[in-house]
Amino acid sequence: MEYTTGTPSWRLVLRRALGGLRPRRRAQRTRGWSVVVPLIALAAGLLFTTSARTADGTALRDDRRPQLTQLIADKRVRLEAREQTAADLRASVDQDTARLAEVDGPVAEARTRADALRAPAGFTALAGEGITVTLDDSSRRSNEFSDANAPDNDDLVVHQGDVQAVVNALWAGGAEAMSIMDVRVISTSAVRCVGNTLLLHGQVFSPPFKITAIGEPTAMHRALESAEGVQQFRDAVADFGLGYTERVERNVTVRAYDGSSDLRSARVAE
Repeated sequence: MEYTTGTPSWRLVLRRALGGLRPRRRAQRTRGWSVVVPLIALAAGLLFTTSARTADGTALRDDRRPQLTQLIADKRVRLEAREQTAADLRASVDQDTARLAEVDGPVAEARTRADALRAPAGFTALAGEGITVTLDDSSRRSNEFSDANAPDNDDLVVHQGDVQAVVNALWAGGAEAMSIMDVRVISTSAVRCVGNTLLLHGQVFSPPFKITAIGEPTAMHRALESAEGVQQFRDAVADFGLGYTERVERNVTVRAYDGSSDLRSARVAE
């Protein structure tokens, strides 16, 4: 015979307990997400604002190299235009001076003295026999040397002192005119190296560096042979594979200097 009591079974109690817990957990999750979602939205807004300010109307991930190349090209065009303008102005001044010299004695005398100094100063082209020296970086790298005394990367490139050593030796050997990378070298020229590039009169050149001098080839060759800096470079040629060549020129032209001739300081020669 079946009977029931007022006391609920343990299964019923467990079911009710679980039913009571489920709403509370769901409510807790809802309250948790209600706090996290605004924080995420705030962080995303800050990120978007920072990106927009940094981009300043441009795309952050775009490759800027084409823009930089175009900027350099535009600057070069403007520089060439200004150089042409300066050349036209110099030509105009020369023409006016020549016309004035026809009727003014002191101007004619000053012009004659100036013309006599143009060639020694490098403002006229010069042709004749000479010698060309070419300096180049090594094609090897420091990790290719197995010796414990392997050279640094700096030992495998041409430096400012190497170029200056050749230039000074050629002058000492009687050079009458000189050019580096086909740019005329005058008394105010300064040779500078930036990394493994050469900076001369505002122009940048990469190796190999070509130095051409007009003069008696044998005398200049002897001067190169006796120059300590040149010999040190030639030793590095044998040790590290740097490039050094000499070529006798039977007829070579060194063009006139066409850059600025402004003097910052000067003194009377004794």
